[in-house]
Amino acid sequence: MSSKIKKLTGLKRKLEVKIDTDEYNSSYSAKLKKIRSTVKLDGFRKGSAPDNVLIQKYGPSIHYEILNELIQKTYPIELKAQNINPASAPKIDIKSEDPKKGISYNAEFEVFPEIKPKLGMFKKYEETTISFNDKDVDFAIDDILDRYGEWKEVKRNVKEHDQATIDFVGTIDGEEFEGSSSKNFPLVIGSNSMIPGFEEAIIGKKIGDEFSINVTFPEDYFKKDLAGKATKFETKLLKVEEKIKAKVDSALFSSLMMDEVKTPKEFRAEIVKRMEKEVEQQEKSLTKESIYKLILDVNKFDIPQATLDDQMKSMRNDALARMGQKLDDAPEDLYPEETFREDAEKRIKLDLLFSAFLKKYELEVSESEIQEYLEKESKKYKEPEQYMNWAKTQQNTLENFKMIILEDKLIEKLKSELKSSDKVIKFKDLSSLQK
Repeated sequence: MSSKIKKLTGLKRKLEVKIDTDEYNSSYSAKLKKIRSTVKLDGFRKGSAPDNVLIQKYGPSIHYEILNELIQKTYPIELKAQNINPASAPKIDIKSEDPKKGISYNAEFEVFPEIKPKLGMFKKYEETTISFNDKDVDFAIDDILDRYGEWKEVKRNVKEHDQATIDFVGTIDGEEFEGSSSKNFPLVIGSNSMIPGFEEAIIGKKIGDEFSINVTFPEDYFKKDLAGKATKFETKLLKVEEKIKAKVDSALFSSLMMDEVKTPKEFRAEIVKRMEKEVEQQEKSLTKESIYKLILDVNKFDIPQATLDDQMKSMRNDALARMGQKLDDAPEDLYPEETFREDAEKRIKLDLLFSAFLKKYELEVSESEIQEYLEKESKKYKEPEQYMNWAKTQQNTLENFKMIILEDKLIEKLKSELKSSDKVIKFKDLSSLQK
């Protein structure tokens, strides 16, 4: 058996494989012998049918079965011999299937790029610091009281931040479309959960009002068949509710799992503590994003199309699942895969760069480091020991811990190799940065 590899365009490769006739013949003889011992043909005793009779009846099926087995057997062997790591399933083209002339086939596939990671001269990442003050704490507490409040029905016209319950039917050019209607639909005015202009049109209306809302779907709307189209929604207002904020009391503390908190002062202190923890996490995340952006800008390389296609498909499936949409029932224009191209490319390139930098710096994780991380995580739970015993049996969980530790190590190593500039942002601006 022999093989050679040919470079095609980009990351495409072709593996040309020739298989020894002896390997085919020995396999053919073995299968023929097995058939002879198991089948009974008219005119012959079991196990006594001659080769020519068996070959006439079973020869073609034996031949193609052997071809398939030989390809499945030799393909990974020759990949290893050529030191090739394919990124896609092969497209097999049998060039010769005549055992007298020799069996040969070609396999075309994509490979992962060979990356020699670099950091770039004079490049700086942003080391982010987040500041917050008493006003930010007041705002955070007010937001919590709002989120844990209750809706109370009111008999007045709709104002911003109210919850309006409505019936509506949407039409385009006089025709209803899929998902265009709903009954008893609760809508928080100002939530921006509907297309632009819809919620604003309800402000000032009173219970029982029937009215038309004329809006246009955004050009980048996720359903391509609706993007940019003018739409009319015939709407009826059924109910108006306003949010009554929660009180700072034991019921709220319990809802927030603040078992040790007893007073408003202790509540505020706990909120500050949680904000400090969030700030620490966000500073780390934003700094990491800056470093990743830098290495993506510096390291340019192609990625396998098959890998990109798989990633876009996976991201679309995740998006549909979050919507509660069954994959088989989802229309093609609902979050088309192409929508995720940019994010998919970024994720694949970061994964490849991550592996390349780990190899370059020879970074590894020890069992003691995983144990230390596990102990730290267990403190977040009411029963730390029970959590630790469970986590130790979960291979996926332990692997996730390992990758988190590796990422932290890599980020620290990259920071030591790079120059930085300071960036200070305010806590109140975090939400806009995360959009």
